[in-house]
Amino acid sequence: MSRTVGNVHSVGLCGFSAGIIEIQGNVASGLPGFAVSGNVDPSLREARDRVRAAITNSGAKFPDLKVTVALAPANLPKSGSGFDLPMALSLLVATGQTETSRLAGTVFLGELALDGRLRPVRGVLPLLLHARDAGFERAVVPSGNAAEAALVDGIAVGGAGSLSHVVAWLAGAAALDAVDGSVVPPPPPVPDMADVAGQNQARHALEVAAAGGHHVLMTGPPGIGKTMLACRLPGILPPLQPEESLEVTAIHSVAGTLPERHPLITAPPFVAPHHSVSVAGLLGGGTGVAGPGAVSRAHRGVLFLDECAEIGPKVLDALRQPLEEGQVRISRRDATATYPARFLLLLAANPCPCAPAQDVDCVCSSVVRRRYLGRLSGPLMDRIDIRVQMEPPGNAALMSEPGEPSAAIAARVAAAREAARERWRAEGWLSNSEVPGSALRRRYALPPAVRAPVERYLAEGRITARGADRALRLAWTLCDLRGADGPGVDDVAQALMYRDRAGAA
Repeated sequence: MSRTVGNVHSVGLCGFSAGIIEIQGNVASGLPGFAVSGNVDPSLREARDRVRAAITNSGAKFPDLKVTVALAPANLPKSGSGFDLPMALSLLVATGQTETSRLAGTVFLGELALDGRLRPVRGVLPLLLHARDAGFERAVVPSGNAAEAALVDGIAVGGAGSLSHVVAWLAGAAALDAVDGSVVPPPPPVPDMADVAGQNQARHALEVAAAGGHHVLMTGPPGIGKTMLACRLPGILPPLQPEESLEVTAIHSVAGTLPERHPLITAPPFVAPHHSVSVAGLLGGGTGVAGPGAVSRAHRGVLFLDECAEIGPKVLDALRQPLEEGQVRISRRDATATYPARFLLLLAANPCPCAPAQDVDCVCSSVVRRRYLGRLSGPLMDRIDIRVQMEPPGNAALMSEPGEPSAAIAARVAAAREAARERWRAEGWLSNSEVPGSALRRRYALPPAVRAPVERYLAEGRITARGADRALRLAWTLCDLRGADGPGVDDVAQALMYRDRAGAA
């Protein structure tokens, strides 16, 4: 067989950033062996056995010589099984066992089974977005990833079921599987707000939070409806914009949590980790290059932390940076990964450890009660815009007519979001919660009489400078909900009252 160097292109991820990878296979005289170079992790070194078996079981011949596969550039960390297919193709090209005319302008992704089948891999959406931007015209992916890959416009995508299928396509003897990416199935249904009995104050607080993307803390005895309300919050949020949808889908693709039958996420995600979650589980982690955590999977959606007072203080305080910046940076051995993390934080807590149905039955001392909610540090609470103390609804409310449905609330939220989007369109901000405090104080400063309550709270030390900015953002949201052109004194006063509610000290 003729021997040369086989060049095949693929795409690799380092955190949430992608890069084009050139894979070169070389076969030379020497003792039989298989070496993989190019700053690869242990999972990629294991590809040697998969590639050797897949080539042999696909009817091709694996060379009994010295085999070297190099992945360039060498300074980019590489991990995962998505390079199996291009590694195998590079060796088939090097040994003259496949055609090469279709290799130019094509990227290949896929994990190989020992019998040559192609298995789906993570992160196909961000990988192909980068390949398209780099000028590649075609992409070959496993058939299991074809629906996700078809979401990328501007690049021809084909799905393959096996290594032999790809080799036949390269020879012009077979066609790749095609998927229509324009047909997007509807997202799963969300429970309706009409199921919630009473709790008008908490319902309105969540409406305000949804309209502006503000963070909320709900406190109250168990069984009062905190979790029930939280699970219905995504139903009143507006659908994701096209660019938001692709970004959220890309994060879930990297995390491996993309629903198989719903490759495009069009509804705001709802992520609710257990209260035993670690810092790595919340922010992201892993060896080598960190993967996305709960805060990134909740990007453009809701992060619900039930029983938040049971979560470790260090874990809760780790939220402070993503809450402020809308992204999370995780440094690990090989690289620093940066993931988007702009979410609506919804906290729920009981008022004390014993959590009675009524406060009169509480057996906790005042010191214990203060210490329990004191796990929510002052800097974290300063980033919470709305605090709600929930009370039992009573028999009359439980037996009353159903509450307002989610559809009616969602219509008001959508109108308020559109008003904010139009106002900040020139600046690139999508909601009131994203507006920097400097812009609220200068370019969009309120009249002195309107901002007087905020200045009074600042002078009395009842809020910080950050709290003042957040109160102004909340006032703009209250203004949008009632359809006004700008906040009034009542909007500012109500925003301050939401931050001053009892039960969330």
